[in-house]
Amino acid sequence: MLSPVGDEALGAANPLIDDFGLHIGRAMGWPPMAGRAAGVLMLSQAPMTMPALQNALDASKGSVSEMTRLLVLSGTVRRFKEPGSRQYVYEWRDDAWVGCLHHQLEQTVELLALAENAQTRAADLPEPQRGRLREMRDYYTFMVRHIEAILEEYKAAREG
Repeated sequence: MLSPVGDEALGAANPLIDDFGLHIGRAMGWPPMAGRAAGVLMLSQAPMTMPALQNALDASKGSVSEMTRLLVLSGTVRRFKEPGSRQYVYEWRDDAWVGCLHHQLEQTVELLALAENAQTRAADLPEPQRGRLREMRDYYTFMVRHIEAILEEYKAAREG
């Protein structure tokens, strides 16, 4: 079991943070630094500034900026200014997994739109290619329907 630690222990030498970098990075197709940043923010006790993240990750501002942008886009991290501050901070969202599912749904809806558009525009292609496009549309239609259902089920489970 992980014992509570202060944010100062969430630095680059923490084996748990290294595990996040390795496993989340690999699973999501992200650079390991993005997984490490996710781990630091998930385990942080408070929102973190860019310099604090740079220090915790032993990384450059540019690298941390790119990784936090990726995490915000994925729906797991939020960027905001605390009242009275001019500096942005980053924190793991309380609803990070809902945000992650929303992001997956948005990506899949976008690919479904591509499939539908491609199928419409491919009427003059030979059957094998039209068949591939039909299968693409059917796949993304299936995925959208099921991700929507998973999202609703997960949200209901969180509330109940």
